[in-house]
Amino acid sequence: MNNFQEKVNFIWSVADLLRGDYKQSEYGKVMLPLTVLRRLDCVLEPTKAKVLDRAKTLPAKADDAMKDMMLGQTAGQSFYNLSRFVFQKTDAVTGKGYVSLLGDQEQLAANLKNYVAGFSANAREIFLDKFKFGEQIDRLDDANLLYLVVGKFTEIDLHPDVVDNIEMGYIFEELIRRFSEASNETAGEHFTPREVIRLMVNLLFNEDGEALTKKGVIRTLYDPACGTGGMLSVAENYLRELNEKATLKVFGQELNPESYAICKSDMLIKGEDATHVKFGNSFTQDGLSGDRFDYFLSNPPFGVDWKKVERDIRDESEKLGMGGRFGAGLPRVSDGSLLFLQHMISKFKPRGSRLAIVFNGSPLFTGSAGSGESEIRRWIIENDWLEAIVGLPDQLFYNTGIATYVWVVTNRKPSQRKGKVQLIDATSLFVKMRKSLGNKRNEISEDQIHRISEIFGDFEESESSKVFDNEDFGYWRITVERPLRLNFGFAPERIERLKATKAFQNIASSKKKPGKERDAEIETGRKIQRDILVLLDDMDGTRIYRNRPEFRKVLEKLFKGFVKFPSPFWKVLLDALSERDETADICTDAKGNPEPDPELRDYENVPLKDDIHAYFDREVRPHVPDAWIDESKTRKGYEIPFARHFYKYTPLRPLKVIEAEIAQLEDEIQSMLKGVMA
Repeated sequence: MNNFQEKVNFIWSVADLLRGDYKQSEYGKVMLPLTVLRRLDCVLEPTKAKVLDRAKTLPAKADDAMKDMMLGQTAGQSFYNLSRFVFQKTDAVTGKGYVSLLGDQEQLAANLKNYVAGFSANAREIFLDKFKFGEQIDRLDDANLLYLVVGKFTEIDLHPDVVDNIEMGYIFEELIRRFSEASNETAGEHFTPREVIRLMVNLLFNEDGEALTKKGVIRTLYDPACGTGGMLSVAENYLRELNEKATLKVFGQELNPESYAICKSDMLIKGEDATHVKFGNSFTQDGLSGDRFDYFLSNPPFGVDWKKVERDIRDESEKLGMGGRFGAGLPRVSDGSLLFLQHMISKFKPRGSRLAIVFNGSPLFTGSAGSGESEIRRWIIENDWLEAIVGLPDQLFYNTGIATYVWVVTNRKPSQRKGKVQLIDATSLFVKMRKSLGNKRNEISEDQIHRISEIFGDFEESESSKVFDNEDFGYWRITVERPLRLNFGFAPERIERLKATKAFQNIASSKKKPGKERDAEIETGRKIQRDILVLLDDMDGTRIYRNRPEFRKVLEKLFKGFVKFPSPFWKVLLDALSERDETADICTDAKGNPEPDPELRDYENVPLKDDIHAYFDREVRPHVPDAWIDESKTRKGYEIPFARHFYKYTPLRPLKVIEAEIAQLEDEIQSMLKGVMA
């Protein structure tokens, strides 16, 4: 990238003009649309005069479709501009058949609006609907900044011959990162480091090399959170490197209007079908519903909640089940990462598709057996779709330094991978950047990308590659119960506990409307309360009963013929007057079965390849002989403990070494104190 940072700094210098009239968080509203505008203007300038001349010769009855086709052909693009104005300095347009926007300072606002309106509909939408640029023109004009700002942008050449599409993508994304940092927003939500995309594309195409090098091959690729289109561009370029005669048709959807506008403008400049990029939320406004694709790439936002669209997603999940996109399960509302994965899988072609998606660590293990996350992992693994997971170095992304992973998922595994999952530890494969960008301090070199791709392709066990059976990630979550053992008595603190219960307090309440009947009912209840307490207080508070049936008989005898209350109150009474006691008899239910003690309840995760009962006899019963498994609560779960499989034990330093270091620190502290006291 030639002078990439220089161009970013030049565009960013416009902030010096905006400061005071615009907040930092608003700079992007001016700089992004003007950068796109200048880019499109540079693309159209060579054919500007021809387009204007051709427009004069169009048949009066030409419809919009014919008009777009003829003028687009003249412009050599899929878009055009019929305004007589251009985004250049006055002296650069003399005798060329069009006029500089800067030629009439007093009319600049009107002329600029005329210029934007002169675009074909597919480009005009970018500025009017998504950037809302008309509002900024008026605001800049009112602040007497419009001439200065527009003049600044005429000084930079953004023609693709000078700034190619990849570099232009970097410029846009660096600007977005700076805007986000300035306004304390999530900086890297919109884009992914190019080397990470390159690696993902390598993994995506790795097993299709032969097919992709055939003449005239056509493939489709989709990104449901495409941002400014970086992943789509890198995938296109890579396939072109493999086969100049191959065609990759790219599709995407983006929620952020500015990022969508940039992505669409990039598609227009490259001569691709810009209608393939849709605006809106992929979950609730699936712009490509019913479409199926060969490949998928995505870096969805990490840890972003989906509460705003929860109702729509839950409705689809409940009504359509596995016939919809989210039938496998719903993750917690605080993180919608796995929703993106399900959405992408729903667009797999029956004959085979493959996806690569970036996640943080949460989707690997969040959620116990039976949870939405676990059920989604179970669905993917039991269908034999999870091909590999690559652990990436940290400090690789612009907005976070946390660990990240690339999941490769496909419904066309090659025979040697069937029933298997490969984990690749690439956390040490990085080089330090000379200058950090946000949280990004590391990057993956071309050689390291090749090395990771090679490890993936070899599909062999090594220090950095582990191959597992699908079942290795599954487990049975068993509920281990232990019997409830209680003693009972009439100690004062137990009676106080009874008085605090809601059931006891409700004895002196009434649902009747205010009146004599209500007052009488309440007074009767209060008398019952007093009678209960008198009877209990008269009992020996020091005596302990270790058998519940025996104590129940004592209570029945105590209250017989004196106080009568409903059966549910007996449980409240017994609970309040009880305490746990390991020496007490086991409490049983009506059928004589031991009652479980909720406070002693425990859970064990048993590998799917192990027998539950054998595991229980081996690992649990020797420690708690009276325990049992409540099989009605057994659940199957899946998790991927990635770090555990690559953990390397580091021996502790010898005690003598630690003591010597402490002694050295103490000496240093003493020396510093002496220096202060001197």
